[in-house]
Amino acid sequence: MITLMADRGAGSKGRRIYSTDAGRVCPGCGWPTRDCKCSQKAAADEPIPGRIVAKLRLEKKGRGGKTVTVVAGLPKNVAFLKDLCQDLKRACGTGGTILDGAVELQGDLRDRVRESLVKKGFVVKG
Repeated sequence: MITLMADRGAGSKGRRIYSTDAGRVCPGCGWPTRDCKCSQKAAADEPIPGRIVAKLRLEKKGRGGKTVTVVAGLPKNVAFLKDLCQDLKRACGTGGTILDGAVELQGDLRDRVRESLVKKGFVVKG
């Protein structure tokens, strides 16, 4: 841990300028944002609705020109998103991840993803 303190003269307290202690901290639970406990608890508790409307889109911006297929509009349930991501990666034969409550798959795979989601009973838009 590195902490730099500002010295303001004799008898005064130094104030912290920079620290590598925790980085960004969640205001709700006080944990670092990558390990935030309050957002994970809220995300894990959201129920899965009977009718899921998935929105497909293709993104390139901010990815060095690489295309990514994004499946958004899904329920914020960690276990559900993890299982769905694994199934879609297997069906498409590609890599992917879960970011901000959406599944991101490498490449332009909208047709394959649409077929897979319709077989699962989702309503697909986009």
